[in-house]
Amino acid sequence: MLDNISRSLGVEIPKEHFDDIFTQLLNRYPEGEDPWGLNLKKARHTLEWIWPLYKKYFKVRVFGKENVLDEPYMVTSNHSGQIAIDAMLIATAFATEVTPPRILRSMVERFFTGLPWVGTLAAEAGAVLGDRQNCLNLLNRGQSVLVFPEGVRGVAKSSFDFYKLQRFTRGFFRMALTTNTKILPVAVIGAEEIFPWVYQAKGAAKLLGLPALPLSPIYFPLPSPVDIHIGKPYETPDLSPEAPDQEIDIHIDNIRTIIRHLTNEGLKERRPFFANQVRGS
Repeated sequence: MLDNISRSLGVEIPKEHFDDIFTQLLNRYPEGEDPWGLNLKKARHTLEWIWPLYKKYFKVRVFGKENVLDEPYMVTSNHSGQIAIDAMLIATAFATEVTPPRILRSMVERFFTGLPWVGTLAAEAGAVLGDRQNCLNLLNRGQSVLVFPEGVRGVAKSSFDFYKLQRFTRGFFRMALTTNTKILPVAVIGAEEIFPWVYQAKGAAKLLGLPALPLSPIYFPLPSPVDIHIGKPYETPDLSPEAPDQEIDIHIDNIRTIIRHLTNEGLKERRPFFANQVRGS
């Protein structure tokens, strides 16, 4: 199946590059796995499956790679695209285009971990149930985590709210303070358009006990070109993790402003969807 996908998209799996990546990753994870379900052997297989989609279907470009140093970060991004494609593409970028490569530990919602097959596959590739203790344990081990402080509100937007940042929760910043971990702001441009016409039936979702209920004429992700913009690290201030909300909110607003700026600048350079199909840009 992997070979069929690669051939159909005209992308060759870069075996030597992947060999080098996973040799470096084995230095970080000598056992090749950890208590959260990471399995480097299976993660490589998943990455090879994703690679043709990343390179040819979504034509991902990454900006700001020079801002990522060899240290742990709390990678903090806007959330978009209705499903976790943004997390998948960010994690692929940090594994294949950032030096040194790393497995980003994506913090995911509980409902996602329970999905048949998908939840297991994501855990083997590094995803982790996004509770406080998991996040703290990973950061204390020197690993980088990926968080979306908008939560479900960020990913579950109607078309008229695309690229409007929702309110950030405070938990991610308090955990960064606890572990003295720098925040690495990221903006994803293009993921909103993979489902370009969406209406979120929030009332019906609440009635059915669902986190979201997107209504769309299209339920297959379209090949919108995606850009990932990485900002400069945000140093954690000299604050207690138990500091009052108003002191925390100053910094959360700063980070949200940085991501909004990255988003607005990225939108100026966004590649049109149809240009992607006609010119292959």
